[in-house]
Amino acid sequence: MNLTQQALRNPTAVVVGLIMVVMFGIISLFRLPVQMTPNVERPQIVVQTGWRSAAPEEVESEIIEQQEDVLKNVPGLVKLESQAGQGRGTVTLKFDVEVDLRRALLETMNQLNRVPRYPVDADEPVLFVGNDEFGGEIAWFAIQTVEGNDKDIRAYREYIEDVIQTRIERIDGVSKTNAYGALEKELQIVFDPTKLASVGVTIPQLVGRLSSIQDSSGGFTDVGRRRYTLRFKGKYPIENFGSIVVTTYQGEPVLLSDVATVDYRLQDEVGVLYQIGSRGVAMNIVPENDVNVLDIMRQVDVIVDDLNQNVLPKAGVSITKVYDESDYVNDAVDLVRNNLALGILLAIGVLWWFLRKFRATIMVAVAIPLALTTTFVVFDMLGRSLNIISLAGLAFAVGMVLDAAIVVLENIVRLREAGLNKRDAALQGAGQVWGALLSSTATTIAIFIPILFLKDVSGQLFGDLALAIAIAVVSSLLVAVLVLPTGSVGLLAKVKDDDPHKRWWDNISAGIMRITSSPAKRWSWILGLMLLSVTTTLALLPQADYLPKGNRNLIFGFILPPPGQSAEAARQEMGEVLNARLSEYYQGNKEPQVSNYFLGLFGNFGFVGGAATDPDKIPDLVNAFNGEILRGFPDTIAFASQAELFGRLDGGRSIDIDIQANDIDRALQAAQAGFGKIMQVMPTAQTQPVPGLEFAEPELRLTPDKRRIVEAGLARQDVMQMTAALGDGLFLGEYFDGQRRARMLLRAPEWTTPESLGATPVYTPNSTTLPFSELVEIERTAGPAQIRRVDRRRTITLVVTPPDNMSLEQAIKMLKTEVEPVISANLPEDGTVTYRGSAKALDTTLQQMAGSFALALAILYLLMAALFRSFKDSLLVVLALPLATFGGVAMLQITNLFIFQPLDLLTMIGFVILLGLVVNNAILLVHQTRSSEREGLHRTEAVKQAVRLRLRPILMSTLTSLFGMLPLLLIPGSGAELYRGIAAVIVGGMSVSTLFTLIFLPSLLRMGEETFKCIQPAAEDITPTQAKVA
Repeated sequence: MNLTQQALRNPTAVVVGLIMVVMFGIISLFRLPVQMTPNVERPQIVVQTGWRSAAPEEVESEIIEQQEDVLKNVPGLVKLESQAGQGRGTVTLKFDVEVDLRRALLETMNQLNRVPRYPVDADEPVLFVGNDEFGGEIAWFAIQTVEGNDKDIRAYREYIEDVIQTRIERIDGVSKTNAYGALEKELQIVFDPTKLASVGVTIPQLVGRLSSIQDSSGGFTDVGRRRYTLRFKGKYPIENFGSIVVTTYQGEPVLLSDVATVDYRLQDEVGVLYQIGSRGVAMNIVPENDVNVLDIMRQVDVIVDDLNQNVLPKAGVSITKVYDESDYVNDAVDLVRNNLALGILLAIGVLWWFLRKFRATIMVAVAIPLALTTTFVVFDMLGRSLNIISLAGLAFAVGMVLDAAIVVLENIVRLREAGLNKRDAALQGAGQVWGALLSSTATTIAIFIPILFLKDVSGQLFGDLALAIAIAVVSSLLVAVLVLPTGSVGLLAKVKDDDPHKRWWDNISAGIMRITSSPAKRWSWILGLMLLSVTTTLALLPQADYLPKGNRNLIFGFILPPPGQSAEAARQEMGEVLNARLSEYYQGNKEPQVSNYFLGLFGNFGFVGGAATDPDKIPDLVNAFNGEILRGFPDTIAFASQAELFGRLDGGRSIDIDIQANDIDRALQAAQAGFGKIMQVMPTAQTQPVPGLEFAEPELRLTPDKRRIVEAGLARQDVMQMTAALGDGLFLGEYFDGQRRARMLLRAPEWTTPESLGATPVYTPNSTTLPFSELVEIERTAGPAQIRRVDRRRTITLVVTPPDNMSLEQAIKMLKTEVEPVISANLPEDGTVTYRGSAKALDTTLQQMAGSFALALAILYLLMAALFRSFKDSLLVVLALPLATFGGVAMLQITNLFIFQPLDLLTMIGFVILLGLVVNNAILLVHQTRSSEREGLHRTEAVKQAVRLRLRPILMSTLTSLFGMLPLLLIPGSGAELYRGIAAVIVGGMSVSTLFTLIFLPSLLRMGEETFKCIQPAAEDITPTQAKVA
């Protein structure tokens, strides 16, 4: 062929090309960013709005409902989810995968500008694109006070922002850091209700006095030849606040210091956070896209060490790394690197066993580094990264890139052994198999095209794997037709016909021809193998799963404490107990030992987690958490599990059951029934009700006495201000001291009982002093701790995480057949039950994968039809595919005997890869048979020659692929759980399909040989080299 001929004419150019590919490949390798997973753009936007001290129902009515009203018409919106909690509202907009998120972000911002108004003390909405505030972090740190420092770590908020976060955020590639657990300082004016009433000042009057203590501008004026700025200096320094005149009483001024105290104080505590038993502040690091996580963490470690040694000791604090994603990345990279090396050695060993020629073996092995370095160059040009998915593609490419090189070199060696000179053998050896190699390469690329064009999470996630394999296979074809023929001329000086296995190939070929000698035998093999493959595949096919869980050394659990539990009660009744239990495992008194642990309790939600000293004992540690550590707390739901690698993508392995009804009480009743049924049918599943199974958050409901309020000379707005001031504090505005802003609050001293609240004296214009209970009726009741809405309807969601040994498909079927009827029976006529999370994602992805698989088959069939010049011959190759799927499914079931291996999306990709591999053998046999027939051979002789000539390269390529992938199947470690399913499918599929194809295809190809008439070769079918040999 022309490419080979050009290479043979200028071998120096080939060598120069090799050097440049290797050189730029090494450069690209060091330039490529290293990450855990590819950058996945989730089609969602999250809007968070804070409103201090607001109850969920007020957040729903004043913030959520207004935002939903303007956001419902954003183009491309698929689902609108909202949560109203205590002091915060969150709206999540989920879009179609085709939507441009940049445009969607602009539309969302424009629509939010149409919200008529927000409460005066509400924060500005904050938008997150793709993830929420907890998405994408690569490391967590704990900041704590050192021994001897009695200062509350929560008071270090400004120090942490200025000293720690600023240093780390200056690192190139760090997007932001977030700190949790530190408290803001507030300027609190704490008034004495009794003193205030005694001097005849109402709370609204005091609010009016304090709201005006700020500077203001009166504009500009000309005085003579000068222009002056007119400013009203109304702001008081903090130290002079006490001198503010509130009123006059009996002719004497009453100062603010007479009725109140003014001071900076920490905001009220809403939760507690522990790191290894001590109070602390948690901080995470979020990187930018397309950055090297390993480089960033190395720089972070340097800065953290410097802070701990030279800066933080002066303030009496320390910072400790709790979780580092780069540890898993390093382990996964090391595992793939070791498996690559081992796979290469095994493949080279197989090659040498077949060829018994050292130089020929090394020439074929050269295809591996050349394919890898080419892939690095293309990845660098396309802006891709090295991650556990792309590394998986490179690992599997090792076994695939040798196929073309094996076929070409084996053909060259065979021709040399037959007596051709070096140059003619090189040219003819590549030319004879060029069509088959081009077809097999094109089909391998074609089957990955549908995956590359998927735009959902699965397409973005697995695009790197498909791209890595496609690039490596294309480069291996170029190596096979350019480098190997050129190298064979110079390096294979002497080739003798000394194949030690020649008798094996002759006997196997003769055996294949013998067992397919008659039409009855051929039909028996064809129908028997097809029936066996199809029926066994359908019988053994595992149920589908979404994404692999991963094997991170991290446990994370959720805690749903009793409704209304205070921060102090959480600290005493849960925090201290959990810390004591976890301390036993940390100190090694109980097994398995933990290397660190953390705990957070915040109102109606809590979390707990840790890491094992021995990563292999993570399953035992999960059992310890669920069996002992989290047990024994009354009215508490708590579960822990190993943190999922892809948990931030569509919920990991969780299934969301949305229960909706206009009557929310009926929806709660249905959720309770469903929760109980899930516990029966899946006792080891983790089920989290969101927001809960009952609206039992304690509430003091103040109902205004309209008549009494009017008689007292007040308005409802006045009583609302009194309620806020007697509660967490009435927002007066922000105070700027020249450096920082702080909220200014007016509040009364803490009260401990509803009775003491009702007895609080308040001054009124018409009735002098009254107890607060005269103006409102105080009632003990209960309300929601959180309100959840889906598509603007109140919703109760059961978040179900199946056991690790149960696939998502199996869990979904069980929920739909056994749990859903129980839920539906408790719902009114307008009630609905829908599924989201991984359940919805799995359905969508299975439909897309089925479509992609069908499209890949169609492309495969058409490409081969063009190569063979026959639709019938192309069909012969396609008919061999079920033989491979049978082997892949069987190996999955064998793997399941030792370790749970579901049919997740990565494993499904394995079947796609298998398509591209198994057709290569079939293409070689069909192509060689039809070529021989066109040269004038009878069909029987053509099939016999095809089997004999292609048997050795088929077995060589199959065994090198198998041995190259065996380490990925057998060797455990970080990341192995991702590759194991693909490796099992490919190893099983290729093993079985190779054996079956060598019988199945000859049986098909020999059909009609009894009536076959030899074909007179046409002139265009005879190449100049063939004519010369003839």
